[in-house]
Amino acid sequence: MPDVQTPQQQKITIRLPDGSERTHPTGATGYDVAEDIGAGLARDALAVKVNGEVRDLQRPIEEDADLEVLTWDDAEGKMVFWHSSAHLLAEALEALYGDVKFGVGPPIEDGFYYDVDFSDSGRDAPSSEDDLAEIEEKMQELAARDVPYEREPVSKDEAMQYFTEKGAPYKQELIEELEDGTITFYRQGEFTDLCRGPHLPSTGAITYPKLLSTAGAYWRGDEDRAQLTRIYGVSFPKKKLLDEHLEMLEKARERDHRKLGRELELFTFSEKVGAGLPMWLPKGTTLRETLEGFLQQEQLERGYEPVVTPHIGRLDLYRTSGHYPYYRDSQFPPILEGEDEDGEEQGYLLKPMNCPHHVMIYKNKLHSYRDLPVRLAEFGTVYRHEQSGELGGLTRVRGFTQDDAHVFCTPEQVKAEFKDVIDLTLKVLDALDFDAFEAQLSFRDPDEAEKYVGGAEKWDAAEDAIREAAAEMGLVAQEEVGEAAFYGPKLDFMVQDALGRAWQLGTVQLDYNLPERFDLEYVGADDERHRPVMIHRAPFGSLERFIGVLIEHCGGDFPLWLAPEQVRILPVGDDFHDYARRVQATLREKDLRATVDDSDATVGYKIREAETQKVPVMLVVGGREEEAQTVAVRRHGSGEQDTQPLDDFAEALAEEVEAQMRGS
Repeated sequence: MPDVQTPQQQKITIRLPDGSERTHPTGATGYDVAEDIGAGLARDALAVKVNGEVRDLQRPIEEDADLEVLTWDDAEGKMVFWHSSAHLLAEALEALYGDVKFGVGPPIEDGFYYDVDFSDSGRDAPSSEDDLAEIEEKMQELAARDVPYEREPVSKDEAMQYFTEKGAPYKQELIEELEDGTITFYRQGEFTDLCRGPHLPSTGAITYPKLLSTAGAYWRGDEDRAQLTRIYGVSFPKKKLLDEHLEMLEKARERDHRKLGRELELFTFSEKVGAGLPMWLPKGTTLRETLEGFLQQEQLERGYEPVVTPHIGRLDLYRTSGHYPYYRDSQFPPILEGEDEDGEEQGYLLKPMNCPHHVMIYKNKLHSYRDLPVRLAEFGTVYRHEQSGELGGLTRVRGFTQDDAHVFCTPEQVKAEFKDVIDLTLKVLDALDFDAFEAQLSFRDPDEAEKYVGGAEKWDAAEDAIREAAAEMGLVAQEEVGEAAFYGPKLDFMVQDALGRAWQLGTVQLDYNLPERFDLEYVGADDERHRPVMIHRAPFGSLERFIGVLIEHCGGDFPLWLAPEQVRILPVGDDFHDYARRVQATLREKDLRATVDDSDATVGYKIREAETQKVPVMLVVGGREEEAQTVAVRRHGSGEQDTQPLDDFAEALAEEVEAQMRGS
């Protein structure tokens, strides 16, 4: 009689990222696999990814699997570390404040937060540095106990009963939305939370927590709901990593675009105007218009046609596009005029995007295949009703301008159009000294074909075209399967700033949806009607957000071609104001932005002021300079000064500006 393996004897095959395979008993854990690979890896392991799903190290593996051990060096490893740190924060708050009610506590890009209701705690919500230090100390005390994070599947009834008895209304609300059979608790010591996980093996790994700030946050982002206290934090396994992070945060504070925007007099906000609605001051307007002019010139040379569309549109326009009412929560309330005979609301909406208006311009006449591609471009202002707690300087606003362009082309033209947009985006990044970036291609999941419009054949052709376009333009692009929107694949530029932070700047999105919704057509060579492909394109994205990122990237030291004030002329006394004005006129003839500091201050003070304002070039002029028709040239950040003939200097500086804009 043949031997029959018991479950304990059965084996599973684990496939590792390097292609190697290892055999383990059924029910082996991720930690077992890590330990089998090496003691060092087991020591550093935070979690594992099993068949694409991130799991606890201690969770049994019951079948053959692809497995990757996650450490601090992996982004997903950091997410697990910070998620567990959020639970440790909650445990500390419960120990210190007693009857607190928890909302949600997720990991975020650079740490974690927890939303907490302190109204029944008998203490004021934490807000000061001393408050945060007290909580940090408790977190360290709890972490030192090194208790395990334990996963426990529970029924919906069990979960509801537990949090009802605990008096936790926010958790009860979350449970109501969950399906039975999908609910898990995580426990560490005396603390239990509703959570999908995964988590660290134990609290002992969280040796260096740091709480950074507090803020108000409405429950579920709804301003009509309770306002909770959001506590932000970050944590690390080593002190060196914490110190490096705190140093980076200090540098970020110095480069904060909100701080520099005030100091450099670029933009301002007013409560009377409204939150999230920036107003551009003269210098900021010059900066903004220079960016717009740079891109407009590039677009004209590439065959784009400028258009202008209104700031509002009828509700029916957005019903056709699908933006209304499906995205109603993120839009300002419509201006209603009543209902039609079918009882449907009629009126106008502040436009949340420019696409539908550009579609209607395309539909203004019937196009031949000979007309394509049609490239329509606009700096169009759009409006989103962002929650007040989500607003932040220029990077999250309620009214913003997009460098929006839409290309209507044949399927055969997609590759060439993507190559041109890639080339344009690379030129923009080069002109602004963004030299570290990655490209990401978002493709469909072929196993979920029903999610996507356009059909498999069109998607295959489009993805091949985009992939080839990126390769031919020299981009090393990471492909993300399943990340595409339902209406088409896209290409994103993930740009790294001077502090190493990643930003999404520049998107090229293919769209099969709007051409169908609006019944767009062109007449082909066969005299038949065909559906064009639509491409959304925005190298800047939101101009406000782009400028906010740019300010922080360069610390306010803008490239010469972009600086609102390129040259400041500093006469050494009142007798030389006339010559200073003549110097200014000479520079302006070369389209250089030059000002004169005709104050009574000393030259030394004038230089310090120009340095503080980050003016790229300072020209000191006095009697010797006037007599010789020269200028004493001083660059921002340099103590050196050299004398040059005025006309030669003006010519050379104009050429320098032009070379920077060309990227040469």
